[in-house]
Amino acid sequence: MRSPLQWCAFLAALMVALACVSPRAVAADVTVPILVYHHFDATVHDEMTVRPGTFEWQLRYLRTHGYHVIRLRDYVRYRRGAGPPPPPHAVVITADDGRRSVYTVMFPLVRTWGVPVTLFIYPSAISNASYAMTWPQLAELVRSGLFDVESHTYWHPNFKTEKARLDPRRYRAFVQRQLVLSKAVLEHRLGVHVDLLAWPFGIYDPDLMREAGAAGYVAAVSIERRPAGPKDPLLALPRFIVTDHDVGAAFARLLDPAPKHHPSQAAPKGSR
Repeated sequence: MRSPLQWCAFLAALMVALACVSPRAVAADVTVPILVYHHFDATVHDEMTVRPGTFEWQLRYLRTHGYHVIRLRDYVRYRRGAGPPPPPHAVVITADDGRRSVYTVMFPLVRTWGVPVTLFIYPSAISNASYAMTWPQLAELVRSGLFDVESHTYWHPNFKTEKARLDPRRYRAFVQRQLVLSKAVLEHRLGVHVDLLAWPFGIYDPDLMREAGAAGYVAAVSIERRPAGPKDPLLALPRFIVTDHDVGAAFARLLDPAPKHHPSQAAPKGSR
């Protein structure tokens, strides 16, 4: 039987051991593909357009092959040591720009399949641009409980172009306004908390990452075509741009770049 001193020593050693098992250490084995969509239409106009039938096929594939669609916020919380690890075969779905087809096409399918989506919005377009959603539509997506709304800067600038055009002082002020104003407008108009960012055109650098952190963002996503892993900085998480060609074995490879074998499942009719 242990004495009180032995029990105290045992408990102290146990607490030290548990403190050493950090969520970051567990994350060493976890990679999560983050998918990004842009526009949905019955006709493929460009690489950013996905047909409704293709998107529904992809959602069905995720369900039937045991993938778990999680919120980007939950993955970020895990990476920050503030949440549980994602389930096996986790995947994240995001959509950029706030196009109207997110409301008319993506929303009904997301509601049918019950999967969460993170939207990255640049507020200058909402209720202004002909291709964009309105504020009431965006608010309806938020109320559904299926959509998180985050920042894509205020008007989606090309930071490389602006850096070459402006002197350092004006450029820094420009970056700060893009980051701060977008966050403020989205929070005010939708009553949400915004602390995630999508880099316009996937452009980022150490200075931009520092400015994002200072503006209150805890994580940001780019468009590098690989799964997010523990070595990726939280302010530069990679994403796969999903196209209408990502069906069958192509979609399987996107989700798992090095599986033992890829299932041969028929692509949706007319998806090529």
